Amino acid sequence: MRVNDDEFAAIVEEAIASVPAAFGPYLEEIVIDVEDLPDDEVCEDLELDSPYTLLGLYRGTPLTERHVDQPYRWPERVVIYKRNIERMCRTRGQMVRQIRKTVLHEIGHHFGLDEEQLRQLGYG
Repeated sequence: MRVNDDEFAAIVEEAIASVPAAFGPYLEEIVIDVEDLPDDEVCEDLELDSPYTLLGLYRGTPLTERHVDQPYRWPERVVIYKRNIERMCRTRGQMVRQIRKTVLHEIGHHFGLDEEQLRQLGYG
């Protein structure tokens, strides 16, 4: 299923808005971007055989790993890969659910959750 960029971005925004308000202050510094596919550098860094398998990516320092004397951190960033999500979804409803799951999965990494913990919560 394919949607235009504006519609996809609106679904991502809905997913972000679904995060409980209590978490809002911890998400203020995160930029959430949409890209078509992971680039060669991301594939190489993550040792991916194919750019078509990655749905989202968190780049930053999880809250659980930060230190007060850390002089500089990379900007917190989540990327959602539009084409890969479109490829796996047959209906708009599936797409909405998958985007929400992917956004919450990547935000979970920001809070220090690993893949197993995210799977246990239903976001893996």
